[in-house]
Amino acid sequence: MSAREKQIVLSNVTQIFRGAAFRQIGGELIAVDDVSFSLTAEPPQIVSLIGESGSGKSTIARIILGLQRPTSGSVTYGGKDIYRLAGDEFAFFRRDVQPVFQDPYGIFNPFYRVDRIFWTAIKKFKLAKSDVHGRSMIEESLAAVDLRPEDVLGRYPHQLSGGQRQRLMLARVHMLRPAFIIADEPVSMLDAAVRVLFLNILIDFKQTYGMTTLFITHDLSTAYYLGGDAMVISQGRIIERGTVDDVMLRPAHPYTQLLLSSLPVPDPADRWKERLAVTEQTVQSVSPSRDRCLFAERCRFVLDRCWKSRPEPVLVRQGQTASCFLYGPRSDHAQPAESPSQNARTTR
Repeated sequence: MSAREKQIVLSNVTQIFRGAAFRQIGGELIAVDDVSFSLTAEPPQIVSLIGESGSGKSTIARIILGLQRPTSGSVTYGGKDIYRLAGDEFAFFRRDVQPVFQDPYGIFNPFYRVDRIFWTAIKKFKLAKSDVHGRSMIEESLAAVDLRPEDVLGRYPHQLSGGQRQRLMLARVHMLRPAFIIADEPVSMLDAAVRVLFLNILIDFKQTYGMTTLFITHDLSTAYYLGGDAMVISQGRIIERGTVDDVMLRPAHPYTQLLLSSLPVPDPADRWKERLAVTEQTVQSVSPSRDRCLFAERCRFVLDRCWKSRPEPVLVRQGQTASCFLYGPRSDHAQPAESPSQNARTTR
């Protein structure tokens, strides 16, 4: 398969969880709601999926990795449904789409030395001609993520720091050279210094090896640092997408504006001067089918139609879309804010 043919496409993916645990909300939870997007290997991309806890980000990651079959919709790789791959095709997909998870300890088996994650991959995918060659590959990959073999090899997971364990997973990615990295909140448990190093490695992987990364995060500053494209997700729906600069500096959807206006500036002399403009609104009848804007209760620009129908993506500016009635045919509403408040400033 050529680089141009390597493409992950999500089409109308919906994930519904049902059971007694969701009895109070009608017996089901819609974690992902009709999500569609694609990731390309050529040209390589960095795409950030941004949203608060419970918005459906990690569920999308598991679906892309083939760990959880969606309730409806499809996920294809190279034009083939990933849940119908078998044999060599499935093994190729597993090598070409690599995960980096949030917990830098839970991904390791505590009973084995960390070397095992490398040797298992080497043997499964027949990467080395001999043990000496395999050892050389491991050392090269460790150097690529700023780790010294003598500091990490031969040790158990609990003997390493969280930053070292997470970079070991990046070293494994470097060794396999996949087309795609699915990074699910990979820096949320790392300190600031290691976080920047981790992000720089992802940028280097894109520029040097042509790896595309789907970076899943709730941290707006890390998404801005990485650059590339961004998608904002809320309650299982992608409500805005565009370049990071457009989404961060010229947010279109009121939810994105609220996220950015709540971001504090790391300067004690520059304090908030005003309260966030958030309203709580109610109506007599709200559609239980979710066929409406799910942000309507908190939106200061809410329209009557927001309670009655679901907004579709609308082109706001070249390359940027928002699922909001503010940008459709309009005559009955106030203009949205063009840019976030001064508290949204970040530095890349």
